[in-house]
Amino acid sequence: MVRGSGRSLLVFFLLCNVLWVTGVAAQERRGTVTGHVTDASQGVLQGARIELQPSGLSAQSDANGEFSVKDVDPGRYTVTVSHEGFGLYTADVTVTSNSSATVDAFLQVGTHNEVVTVTGDRQGGEVEALTIERTADNIVQVLPADVITSLPNTNIADAVGRMPVSRWSGTRAKASTFKSAAPNPGSVT
Repeated sequence: MVRGSGRSLLVFFLLCNVLWVTGVAAQERRGTVTGHVTDASQGVLQGARIELQPSGLSAQSDANGEFSVKDVDPGRYTVTVSHEGFGLYTADVTVTSNSSATVDAFLQVGTHNEVVTVTGDRQGGEVEALTIERTADNIVQVLPADVITSLPNTNIADAVGRMPVSRWSGTRAKASTFKSAAPNPGSVT
């Protein structure tokens, strides 16, 4: 009975040894991608993101702008380097077993162009009122009918008093507001 346990233990150790050697050999076949990230004036860029495609492996540049992506299977990769405020840098690299491929990335200051279109509809007669105001030489402000009827006006003087013109003098308005006179709705000063 002891002999059977000894054999099982021996088989177990042999199996572990084979798996360990296979794992070590597999890691030895892998390579590394290293490099340095700077801007156009040779300034170091810390925190740049480095990504290898199609593997998806990634790293970040350190305080010296250096990076290292380890345990990369041998093959051809596209290295993409990005950093906030800079354009993308891409390069193709071939990784061989037990070696290091080097990528020195020089990032250019990026530009960001974006077009934003805002559209909206004017309510009621506002479009017509604005068109009249812009095209007429002697009209200061036009209020659409729906705006006038929505105000708590008791008479025309109240409505005119809300318009931006300052003094009424004879037949000419001067600068900022109409003011209605006292209780007589027909008189405006």
